Amino acid sequence: MSAVLKYVQGYPLNIQQSVSDLVASEKLGTYLRNKYPEPHQMVSEKSLYDYVMGLKKRYIKQSAPISKVTYDNKLHLVKHALGTHTYVSRVQGNKLKAKQEIRIAGLFKQAPEPMLNMIVVHELAHLKEKDHNKAFYQLCQYMQPDYHQLELDTRLFLTQLELVGPLYK
Repeated sequence: MSAVLKYVQGYPLNIQQSVSDLVASEKLGTYLRNKYPEPHQMVSEKSLYDYVMGLKKRYIKQSAPISKVTYDNKLHLVKHALGTHTYVSRVQGNKLKAKQEIRIAGLFKQAPEPMLNMIVVHELAHLKEKDHNKAFYQLCQYMQPDYHQLELDTRLFLTQLELVGPLYK
């Protein structure tokens, strides 16, 4: 079961068993499509940037500016689960300038909007809280109250993608 369900390995056994049953009965895609009938519309870099900046402006105005938001087809899902938040330091003259970037795995161009939202919320929370601690997850839930359910559903989406293929055709 664990090789097939690598995205839900950290969840309790009853959840892993439920996912295993959905996979075995070939109903995981149906479950996801019923819950999330269509993919989001933020497929361009500009629309993604605008989307992220809208959420940032709404929830965490007093945080560091973001210089770049992009889809990244090179992100490895196991290492960088869903996206990354990075600091890029550059020397300009005698000053060290730091820029913050958010990169979302390219496969999420075809994900439902609530899942994209969950990933963006996660990366935005890193602007205030660097570690995955209690304050970090409280901030995530403030920005998206159903954060934990969407994280699980996103992992189900990844399982579907890996075992069967794209959710939407």
